[in-house]
Amino acid sequence: MSFQLVLELLPSTLADGLILGLLYATIALGYTMVYGVLGLINFAHSEIFMVGAVVAVELLTYVLAGSPLHPVVQLVLAMIVAAAVSAALAGLAERVAYRPLRRSNAPKLAPLITAIGISLFLQDAVRFVESLFGQFIRPFPSMPFFDIPLPLTPNDSVPMKSLVILIVAGAMLAGLRYTVTHTRLGKAIRAVATDRMAASLMGIDVNRIVMLTFVIGGALAGVAGTLYALQFGRVDPFSGFIPGLKAFTAAVLGGIGSIPGAMVGGIVLGLIEMLIGTFVPILTNNAIGTEYKDIFAFGILILILIFKPTGLLGRPSTEKV
Repeated sequence: MSFQLVLELLPSTLADGLILGLLYATIALGYTMVYGVLGLINFAHSEIFMVGAVVAVELLTYVLAGSPLHPVVQLVLAMIVAAAVSAALAGLAERVAYRPLRRSNAPKLAPLITAIGISLFLQDAVRFVESLFGQFIRPFPSMPFFDIPLPLTPNDSVPMKSLVILIVAGAMLAGLRYTVTHTRLGKAIRAVATDRMAASLMGIDVNRIVMLTFVIGGALAGVAGTLYALQFGRVDPFSGFIPGLKAFTAAVLGGIGSIPGAMVGGIVLGLIEMLIGTFVPILTNNAIGTEYKDIFAFGILILILIFKPTGLLGRPSTEKV
């Protein structure tokens, strides 16, 4: 592989890796927020993300299709509805499934099993609903505006949707960071995450804060689902599994419970995947194909966690008694 070829491929590879990483980061935020407050790995988050993606695609296909609204306005409306549905679903899951377990002081394994059960329930529920309409896979509707090429280098370009994802994901990450660090709600979330009993004694409604944490995470998942559908062009009832697994990996890589860690972990994982997926097949004359990129990505994750178990930006946690 010549140095000139590397220079030609590198800009677009880095751009694609950044976009993929931002998608992982937006999903990872839901995992890391809930874990930071409750110490719970909410595996149902990936299916809440999937529901948001399906809702957005359905809305764009059957409600906004043929609308005189600008495609960006249509996409924003789809994001708002997807975020609302996903937030309501996450809040319902917390109220119906997780809160009773928390009140009964159930073993730590019980919420994890419950999360897996909710995940499987949502997969099959969406599959059942979609089967009623005879279409298991939902393609993202044709919107040529998002395919307009934007020059990246004299010989390369990226589609308009990459810029949209960059702006929306960046705004989401910055907005959440500001909310957690500079608002009363954020201070309450951090207080509950530090010590729920002490926060309750200080007058904070712990159940309300936990509910709002789930709702915010669900809303972010709805927007992330819309961006995912825009980027990859299709959704189905199982679309949440692999992105959810990658996002959880990004959260662990960056430091589970750390919002900046989720951002950094997502971007690092996205860049690693794209760099390996682009250059390793070339270096090996396609003896190792793009499909093996996950082996390298997870291998690097394992090495990082061996030498830094808390992740890139995570801090050692202490057991509360």
